[in-house]
Parts: sequence; C-alpha cells; structure tokens
Amino acid sequence: MPLITGQNFIGGQRSAAGSIIVKSVDASTGETLPYAFHQATLQEVEDAAHAANNAFSSYRCLSASKRAEFLDAIAQELEALDDEFIALVCRETALPVARIQGERARTSGQMRLFANVLRRGDFYGARIDQALPLRKPLPRPDLRQYRTAIGPVAVFGASNFPLAFSTAGGDTASALAAGCPVVFKAHSGHMVTAEQVANAIIRAAERSGMPAGVFNMIYGSGVGEALVKHPLIKGVGFTGSLKGGRALCDMAAARPEPIPVFAEMSSINPVVILPQALSRRADSIAHDLVASVVQGCGQFCTNPGLVVGIRSDAFSAFQNRVAALISDQPAQTMLNAGTLRSYAAGLQNLHAHPGIVHLAGSNQQGHQAQPQLFKADVELLLNGDKVLQEEVFGPTSIFIEVTDQAQLNAAINALHGQLTATLIGEPEDLTQFAELTALLEMKVGRILINGYPTGVEVCDSMVHGGPYPATSDSRGTSVGTLSIDRFLRPVCFQNYPDALLPDALKNANPLNISRLVDGYPSRDSL
Repeated sequence: MPLITGQNFIGGQRSAAGSIIVKSVDASTGETLPYAFHQATLQEVEDAAHAANNAFSSYRCLSASKRAEFLDAIAQELEALDDEFIALVCRETALPVARIQGERARTSGQMRLFANVLRRGDFYGARIDQALPLRKPLPRPDLRQYRTAIGPVAVFGASNFPLAFSTAGGDTASALAAGCPVVFKAHSGHMVTAEQVANAIIRAAERSGMPAGVFNMIYGSGVGEALVKHPLIKGVGFTGSLKGGRALCDMAAARPEPIPVFAEMSSINPVVILPQALSRRADSIAHDLVASVVQGCGQFCTNPGLVVGIRSDAFSAFQNRVAALISDQPAQTMLNAGTLRSYAAGLQNLHAHPGIVHLAGSNQQGHQAQPQLFKADVELLLNGDKVLQEEVFGPTSIFIEVTDQAQLNAAINALHGQLTATLIGEPEDLTQFAELTALLEMKVGRILINGYPTGVEVCDSMVHGGPYPATSDSRGTSVGTLSIDRFLRPVCFQNYPDALLPDALKNANPLNISRLVDGYPSRDSL
C-alpha cells in the first residue's frame, strides 16, 4: 500500500510546512502503518491560533440553533464513517470492533446532546433584575446577565478513547457548543483516526456554513506548549496523565494572561466493600470487581485501583477469591507501546515498595499487559504514601484492610481527590456507614452504590471530574452537558437599550427560554 501523507488542518485548508514526519503504528504488532503526518511547525501553530481567532468573531455570534445544526451535521458525518474506518481505529489502538462502534455512537450521541442543549437555551444562564427607579435611598438600574464564549480553545486528544475523548470528543463538542472555535492537538497514538474524524468535522462545517477556522488540527510532539502559550488561546481541555496535565496548568498560569486549563489527570477510584454485602454476595462482587478492573485492559480513568474493606475472615476469603480470578485473566494488548511502558513502570514501583505485597498476576513481560493484584498496609494510606496514591494506568488494583469503622473513615479522609468512589453494601450497611457519603462527597466527583465506575453515562446529570489531582478544577466536568460551563463566561448589561441586548435578554424573550427575572424563573416577556 503506498504511503499516505497527512497534513495539518488550519483555517479550512491543509498545511504541510514542516519537515519532521511522524508515523502511525499498529498497536498489536508494532508495525509501522502506511500513514505519515507532517509535524506542525511553530508558524503553523501560530496560523492555527489565528485561524481559530478569526473564526471566533463570527462563530460566537451565530444563533444557538445554527450551532446546533453544525453539531448535528458532525454526528451525521461520524455515523457515515464506514467499516474501513473502524478497522483503522482498531489497528491503531488494539481495541475491539464492538468497543469502537459503541464509542462512535457515544461520540455522535454527545454531539446531538449538546445540540439539544443549544436549542433549549438553559446554557445562557439568563438573569434579569429590572430597574427600580423609585427604590430608596437609591434606585436600582436595569441589570441583565448571560453567558458567552470565552474564545478559541486548545483541546488535547486522549489516548484511551480515540473517539469519545479525542478529535470530536466531549471537550471539542462542549467548546463548539459554547461558541468557541477549537485547535485540536492530535494524539500520537491514533493519528489516522484523528485524520478521518477531522475530515468529518470539516465536511460538517462546510455543509453547515461555518466559518473557516472553526476547527483546526495539528500533529506532532513538542507543539502543545506553543499552543497553550499562544495569547489568542483562551482555554485548554486535556485528558491524560498527572504529569502532562500539571505541565499544561503551569504553562497556562505562567502566561502574561493566565487561562484556565480543564485537565482530567489521575484517579485511583476507591471501592469500599461493606460487611453485610460481603457476607451475602461475596462471589458475585468478586466477579464483578475483577471484570471492572480488567475491562478494556484497565485503560479507563475510572478503573477501580483501590479496594477497601474491614478486616475479617470474610474479607480475607474475598481477597483470595479476587486474587484467584485475577490470576485467571488473560494478558491484553494496550493502546500503544508508551502506555505499556508506563504500566510496567507503575508495577515496578509497587513491587519495590516494602509496604506493598503482590497477591496475584503473572510477571509483566512481552508486549501485553498482565492483570495484577496487590495488598498494601493501611498505614501507607494514612501516612500519605505517594506510591499508593498514584494511578497505575492498566489492569491492576490494590487491596487495603482497615481495622474498624473509625479507621475506614480515616482512610477515606486520607485519599487525594478522585473521579469516583464506590460503596458496595446492603441497606443496613448503608445505614450503619452513613457518614461515608459526607466524607466521600468532599473527595470525589461521582459516588456510586452497588455499581462499578467503569462506565460513564453522557447526560445532563453526569459529573466526570473531582478534586485535584483527579482534575485541575473540581468545579467542572468533562462528560455531560454541564461541561459546556467550562467554556462560557458571564457578561452583565446595565441600562442597555432593548434593541442592543442579546436575544437571550431582550424584553420579548424571542428565544422563549426560561430566565430568572427579579428572582423568579419565567418564560414571559417583560
């Protein structure tokens, strides 16, 4: 097959100014695929930022319904990608066909979900306090507030979700919905996938009459820093490692004009097994837990990396059962060689730690990840041991035994910020350990009861975020419609003529949206 060369997407055009070529790799075999990409030059990063900024002035002023048409068109283009596309994604990521098909459906679905958000209009957050000219001792002016786009946004593709957290993923969808053009940094692990999806977005933009530069994409390593530091970029979306996310946060904070970075970074997602649940359904819990740990080769940011229970014969037997099940799990191919190296390094740190004991799993060797199980002394958690709090991205988990309910509470208090926490319990457990909810609420973005965290529904109420280091800003989420808030800012208009107000704030309420008027929700005209 002849070599296919990919170029950067800038302002609706293709650009290949750089001489550095980066190549795509088959994740299962390590074979170089016949696709090569021009790494963006610093000038191309500059051009992409300017293209996004040029598009911003018109894109932000489009009606919400027009932007919704664009998102719907992207969804249609994604769904039109054929079996050859699915096969390419599978080769680049070693993920199975069913997983990629499901992820494509999720990606197109979240585009349509944000289109619905735009049409219903609550994202405006419209508030109106009408003038009170007779108020004493001072009259109140007419004040009206709504939310508008922050500006061009840089988005970094994630390795573990080549569709749903990448080119047309949640960060891109929410930024475009907010009115922010995107400069996307393609992930080196699936550049062919990014190329195909970017083409779909550009086709949708052209069909919908969007301004050139509403979506741009650059390839290569070493270009992210220039993108984040560019003065025209007003926000960053990132899903990846703690090291990478923290570096971006530091770059953004050091700019002459600091900008927000919404980074999802590191989480060990504790699962707490309560006594009555253990006594009644230990075997089913063990099977479900192991299935969650090894699902997708453990390459989920919500993978359960810590299992906590109160010391007892039942918990010891449960631990042994989980160890036996882990030993029976086959090795799996990871997303790319870099992910496998990171997994091996994380396991090495656990093996070398004097307070951590290996319970199950074959030695990590070769080109696939071996599932593993460890046990750690609770004192490591209580004393803030760094290794125990670090995410090992892959199919592994660590057991911790606590002596009693008081030490369980202390262990929860010692945790760093997490994306999720899970309670496995019967009704009487949940009553006896009711204080856990209040403790976990301070630590995580999503608390589950009798479920497993590997599965994130895309909907209005989902929170995929949490206190640092799970994310860089615990006030947001990267999944669900609330994620649009990250790319909006409030603006207040005082004593403005009605004709000059945005439609969301005009007296007649032409958008027919719900607004907070003088402290009460209303759709009425004024």
